[in-house]
Amino acid sequence: MNPKFWQNKRVLITGHTGFKGSWLSQWLIQAGAKVYGSGLLPPTDPSLFSLLNLESQMDSRLVDIRDKESVDSNIKTIHPEIIFHMAAQPLVRYSYQHPIDTFEINVMGTANVLESSRNLESLKAIVVITTDKCYDNNDSKNPFKETDPLGGKDPYSSSKAATELVASSYYLSFLRDKNIALATVRAGNVIGGCDFAEDRLIPDIVRSWSKEKKVIIRNPNAIRPWQHVLDPLNGYLMIAEKLCNEKHQFAGPWNFGPDLQDCLPVEKVISLLAAQWGKNIGWDKDANSQPHEAHFLSLDCSKAKSKLEWKSKLNLTTAIEWTVELYQAHFQNKSIKECCLNQIRLFEKMSNE
Repeated sequence: MNPKFWQNKRVLITGHTGFKGSWLSQWLIQAGAKVYGSGLLPPTDPSLFSLLNLESQMDSRLVDIRDKESVDSNIKTIHPEIIFHMAAQPLVRYSYQHPIDTFEINVMGTANVLESSRNLESLKAIVVITTDKCYDNNDSKNPFKETDPLGGKDPYSSSKAATELVASSYYLSFLRDKNIALATVRAGNVIGGCDFAEDRLIPDIVRSWSKEKKVIIRNPNAIRPWQHVLDPLNGYLMIAEKLCNEKHQFAGPWNFGPDLQDCLPVEKVISLLAAQWGKNIGWDKDANSQPHEAHFLSLDCSKAKSKLEWKSKLNLTTAIEWTVELYQAHFQNKSIKECCLNQIRLFEKMSNE
């Protein structure tokens, strides 16, 4: 991303209180953007949002994207130039327990945001964040391309596939004619320091090991595309710049995932984390029956590499090192904001080399 591009840009981030939203907010603030956030209260306590003290650094508003009137009023008050739509229900197992909430938030919430955006004169670009799980995964062990069929057996995956369709429909039916460019972005399994969400591998391990307890793992052999949060965020920022400067030739879906060697089984990631953590408390396999999840998942990112000149900067070993560094800083009561900014600066330096 080009930090100079973002100076004084009016940027709205939905879901800014979540893990990825907090990282993106801090990065854009650091770049000099005028950052607005709309979302719910932080989903965890502690949260990266609160540890960064983001509420004092940006215009943060409580908005439920299921509430069409509130969404509409908020967007029209802000007059953003760029929108990153990140607000979502992001968990697979939660979607089995709460399918209606998942569809309402992920599908209708997206429709509400796009409906309120389509007549904004100030708006130049929208980036809708979906997921690598939006593809119709038959465990073929082939990396997914942007042209592969969408689908999903679980409510979360299918809701994200539907989000992709809603975004495409709004772009082709309304936004393109208003010269508002839109892209959807699909990242891998994102990791990073101070993620405290329930039912995610790294936060679950940290919670258990910090209490000297074994972590319970449901699918130790599942293979996922692991990447540090700054890598896909860098892709999101790059595509937003392209949408603003070169418009519709960059509209459509984009994959931002790690190289194939970083698509590893859960059990291997636990070993790598233990090596950085300095001790291995261990893990046990969950003896309870589990809902369906695909065994293998990876992304073909050749489109982003060739057309955006984007590539993953951090291999998995470095990503885990940076992740552990931030968690340990938290347990040692160090400034998480300064640690995050240091990692952002180092990432930018690596990107410019």
